[in-house]
Amino acid sequence: MTVKRSMLIGRTRWLLKQFKKKMWVRAALFSLGAVATAVMSAQLGPLIPAGWELILAAGSVDSILNILATSMLTVTTFSLSIMVTAYGSATSNVTPRSTTLLLDDSVAQNTLSTFLGSFLFSIVGIIGLAAGLYEGNGRLILFMATLVVVVIITAALLRWIDQLGKFGRVGDTISRVEAVAIAAARLWGQHPRLGTKPLPALLPGEPAVPLRASRVGYVQHVDIEALERIAVGHALELRVTAMPGAFVTPEAPLLWVSGADQLSASEHALRDCFALADERNFDQDPRYGLIVLSEIASRALSPAVNDPGTAINVLDAGARVIESYLDCRLQAEAEVCTRVFADDLDTEALFFEFFNPIARDGAAMVEVQTQIQSVLQSSAALAGNGALAMHARAEASAARARAMDKLESPRDRDALTRACHWLQ
Repeated sequence: MTVKRSMLIGRTRWLLKQFKKKMWVRAALFSLGAVATAVMSAQLGPLIPAGWELILAAGSVDSILNILATSMLTVTTFSLSIMVTAYGSATSNVTPRSTTLLLDDSVAQNTLSTFLGSFLFSIVGIIGLAAGLYEGNGRLILFMATLVVVVIITAALLRWIDQLGKFGRVGDTISRVEAVAIAAARLWGQHPRLGTKPLPALLPGEPAVPLRASRVGYVQHVDIEALERIAVGHALELRVTAMPGAFVTPEAPLLWVSGADQLSASEHALRDCFALADERNFDQDPRYGLIVLSEIASRALSPAVNDPGTAINVLDAGARVIESYLDCRLQAEAEVCTRVFADDLDTEALFFEFFNPIARDGAAMVEVQTQIQSVLQSSAALAGNGALAMHARAEASAARARAMDKLESPRDRDALTRACHWLQ
């Protein structure tokens, strides 16, 4: 089986990707590297020729390390407070589902890790100097390492200053959600059904055994490559019924197995192909990305906020997600599975989950309603005459009917009527 690893990744690589997103992982690696650098400076000193010793470097490293130790502790604490404030702002002003993207921000993680690692480097260096571990050229190596650390700190500060102007803001959060939603939409567009074959109906009396979930939760990731490998190795046919984003319980099957005489030997391996958690994940679930975008718009359209401009920005972002899906769909690759079957992306639910909340909460705002019609018209045109175009027209008709009941001004109703001309 040939799978584009840049698009479809296995469970192990996916788990490693999730692990690398943890803030403490990067901070721990930076800290270990900093401590190792300070310790190795003492070991490398005797390897430097005696003529390389610089009295200036040996004399200044103490004061530089003291300045770094004092300032980096303060800056680390200050940066943590900024990040916590940004997370709280995103929770209260945008949507709690967006905070995971802020937690995964590489600039914030690298900055905090750099500050923490620099602090530990300074502390270890000061302790080593006080204990007499650095003699002669050892102090020179420590001085050179300190200069490198100063350069790294400066670069991290410059990137952090640029990030602070937008970190946790509504516009920045919309862009982050849009980016992950587009990545998932392209995955489904380029690999329909994530590379599986179309799901056939299970015929009455056909021998098939359900493989049920071990817990209640959401499917975050499905390892299609591993499912195909198991199916081929055990001569099974697998009908996947719980794709990423599905809510599962121990009563509902993850998949149906045909050729189940060998199921007992592969049951544990099949279950391991499904990553379950308490919350949905953006990676393989474009519907979740659009749901989070719609939540941002609904918050903006609440009477307490009354910000239709943000809702319009969300609609624009959603249009780009849908466009990405449709563009990739035109260049969809062939199926990569021979024994694994699944349903395609539920575009009807995708349109409903994104547009319906915005149409409901912005029913009395003509500027929001006209933008909804514009986005749906564009999506229907890109989709051609398929089912997706039909879903777009259905959502547009529902939004128009709801808005006509809420709009009080005849002028607003006329504007909406003109925006809906494409439905005629």
